[in-house]
Amino acid sequence: MQMSDDLYHENQLLRRKLRAFLSQARENEQKQRRFHEQELRLISTPSLAELVQWLLFNYPTAFRLDAVSLVLHDPEYEIQRILEGDGMRLEEMGQLLFQHDSDALDNLFGVSAEPRLGKYQVREHGFLFAESTVSLHSVALLPLVRYGVVIGSLNLGSEQEARYPGGAATDFLQRLATVVAICVENATNHERLKRAGLTDSLTGVNNRRFFDQRLLEEVGRAQRSNEPLTCLFMDVDHFKMVNDQHGHQTGDQVLRVVAGLIREQLRASDVLGRYGGEEFAALLVNASAETAMEIAERIRAVIAAHLFRTLEGESLAATISIGVTSLPHTENENDPGVLANNLVDRADQAAYSAKNQGRNRVVLA
Repeated sequence: MQMSDDLYHENQLLRRKLRAFLSQARENEQKQRRFHEQELRLISTPSLAELVQWLLFNYPTAFRLDAVSLVLHDPEYEIQRILEGDGMRLEEMGQLLFQHDSDALDNLFGVSAEPRLGKYQVREHGFLFAESTVSLHSVALLPLVRYGVVIGSLNLGSEQEARYPGGAATDFLQRLATVVAICVENATNHERLKRAGLTDSLTGVNNRRFFDQRLLEEVGRAQRSNEPLTCLFMDVDHFKMVNDQHGHQTGDQVLRVVAGLIREQLRASDVLGRYGGEEFAALLVNASAETAMEIAERIRAVIAAHLFRTLEGESLAATISIGVTSLPHTENENDPGVLANNLVDRADQAAYSAKNQGRNRVVLA
């Protein structure tokens, strides 16, 4: 009887182990299927902006995570310019973070650059997540590596301590990190090629060719929608004097800084281009003349208040004159090309008027 009971209990134990094994196998199969579906979705994502949004907004749901963040090494602000150019508001993407040097990521992952799983340590891991992140207890930190160089990190966080225990198998996660790294690199390279002929190499903003293309598109759109379209024409004051007194390298640096200051005051939907030399032009989509004047005044004021520096470290002041004009809806002309040319010409004339009135001012045509 005793032997029969022992066999029964042993049989029950084996059954429980078998059920647990089958349950784990099914869970692994489902997990593998989810990973595979996510991989296919990532590989098919056409743009860098969509890739970032998919990772940050879809992954938490797909894998029941409390936090997902993406850290990218972006020393020249190139990736940020690409994403802003695609209309992404970076200030609203709390879990998208940028590192301008690679020291923090290199120190975190070391030479092996393998996924790190374990307890969340604020002092060690805090820079990988937004400050508003919920209280995390375990994390999986996945280095994004291309050709032996860490280009970023995909970070998965959970409030459950047992979710990512230290020493756990990382095959799935290693594969995920590899796929994400390849997708980020490919999407970035695609954007570089797309923008190669449309970006001003000195300032990083759109060039005249790109601006002229968007000008025609926005004029046509404004005609169809009957929404306002306003143009700013901006000319750096006394720029020849800057080049003559401080050299062309200082002049180039002034233009780079001016372009950045202008871009900071514009909205994601606006179009900024270097029109030529020290001239910039901007299209303010669905902006009234009143709104455009406010934006133009902010641009003028922030440039006038900025302390520029020569290559030798000496302080340097710079100002800008701005002309503003809106696309009239009462004009008889319907040709978008003619309307586009007239729009820029009027803004240019207003900027010329601003210079004649003493420079460092905004004039409405």
